[in-house]
Amino acid sequence: MVQKLIELITNPVFFSAGASWFTAQVLKTVITIIKNRGFSPEALVASGGMPSTHTAMVTGLTVSAFLTYGPGGFEFPMAFFFAMVVIYDSRKVRYETGLQGKILNHIAHRERSRDTDPYFKTVPVLDEAAGHTSAEVAAGLALGTVVALAACCVIVPALQSLF
Repeated sequence: MVQKLIELITNPVFFSAGASWFTAQVLKTVITIIKNRGFSPEALVASGGMPSTHTAMVTGLTVSAFLTYGPGGFEFPMAFFFAMVVIYDSRKVRYETGLQGKILNHIAHRERSRDTDPYFKTVPVLDEAAGHTSAEVAAGLALGTVVALAACCVIVPALQSLF
């Protein structure tokens, strides 16, 4: 069991994707703390924000698959197309969902204040930060690339030499 855990931790693709996700989420939390001048536990798992954690993770996965297996096998193309779907979804689909949430929250707030329809008293506030801007996606791309390069070229080889 311990050997399998060591294999997983020293797998450059697993390590790169996980480290990219973790680094992006920590950075996002720090940026949120600075921006809001205080810590909120929701920031640790919140969607949206700078940088895109989804983009960082799939970029780390894709770059490390390329560095580890090259472009000729199935690993890199599979990771690349998976990344394209995730990045498109976070930039376009989820971002537009956040915009719709903002508009619907505005309408619901207006109707609650008019006190005309009791239905609006029960409507929950929708998440307005569901997706990412182009800058947040670009930051995730850069972060995932840097983390994957560091992981594949320095960190994982050092870990492998320890075990």
